[in-house]
Amino acid sequence: MRVNITVNGRPYEADDVWEGESLLYVLRERMGLPGSKNACEQGECGSCTVRLDGVPVCACLVAAGQAEGREVVTVEGLADHAGQRSTEAAGAVCPGEPEAGHPGALGATRPVESEARPVGPEVGRPAKPEAARPVEPGTGRSVEPDAARRAGPDVGRPVGPEAVRPVGSEAVRPVRSEAVRPRWSEPSRPGQAAPLAPVQQAFIDAGAVQCGFCTPGLLVAADELLERTPDPSDADIREALSGNLCRCTGYEKILDAVRLAAARTGKAV
Repeated sequence: MRVNITVNGRPYEADDVWEGESLLYVLRERMGLPGSKNACEQGECGSCTVRLDGVPVCACLVAAGQAEGREVVTVEGLADHAGQRSTEAAGAVCPGEPEAGHPGALGATRPVESEARPVGPEVGRPAKPEAARPVEPGTGRSVEPDAARRAGPDVGRPVGPEAVRPVGSEAVRPVRSEAVRPRWSEPSRPGQAAPLAPVQQAFIDAGAVQCGFCTPGLLVAADELLERTPDPSDADIREALSGNLCRCTGYEKILDAVRLAAARTGKAV
């Protein structure tokens, strides 16, 4: 049979899939994504954990046919998934920030006051209507209101390459400050290391990676926890990782890594 799955945001198609094949086998052997590890094949160790429609599952227990038309996120897609999540959070309206369409919202057109501002007793009074007169294109000279009405609706509108217009299939949108752009949003170049999700970097910094066999499943489970509970307690972390076995450590470094990722994510927001 043929199986169509969206994996890490990209559509995949696998032909001649046997009815008994697991999602884990299809990911590793047919789609070339070996990050999810094949260990117990009984759903006991959690090394093959992936997200199926956002929910952590053991890929060895999911039949490939059950994933038809659904979305899967593996450890290979954690960085892109985290970047998308951060972009969506940055695009949300912050408390106290005007909503779209409000005169004070990002990208909204505001009247520009005249450079010559009143002084003395005039300070604090509203600007005169003349300060918002339209400008004649190409000359920079102000146009009287009556002349503007006679000249037609194009007077005062942006012209030339500075005007906002669609580019290709996407329209130009206001760009937020560089300070809120996620550092992993920029694509990696040849020879550069691929960007990492916050939880991946935290595992490295906290020394939570030993042999690495259990790490992919732990990363996927921890990332889902932080998305669901940005400030987890120790009990939350232990519960989220209870289905993942590590044979090299006492789990303390792993817990430290999740705490570190939670702290960094909270500061970023």
